[in-house]
Amino acid sequence: MKHQDLGERLNAAKNAKQAMAEKFRQRPGLDDPAVAERRAARASVSAARDARAVEREAKRLAEKARMVAEREARAAEQAEQDERMAAEKAADAARLEVERKAARDARYAARKARK
Repeated sequence: MKHQDLGERLNAAKNAKQAMAEKFRQRPGLDDPAVAERRAARASVSAARDARAVEREAKRLAEKARMVAEREARAAEQAEQDERMAAEKAADAARLEVERKAARDARYAARKARK
């Protein structure tokens, strides 16, 4: 292994810095057609991505609206069924009350007839 003295190390560092600076300077500028083309391609990809995101959001909102509508329809159907059951229950109670009254009246009439 060869040991370098200070001058050689400084020279190597200077050369490395110059190489990096040259590499940076060789990069194309913002007005270069290739850079503009890449920028336009990235912009179109970004626009497409945004459009897909908007489309997904629209689908999600439509699905949510459909679910809410179904839930409301089920709730309305359940309320209607509950009303029907309550009406049937009230009708049964009224019928049962009439039957009880008829039975009570029959017992009363039978008692009167026995006397």
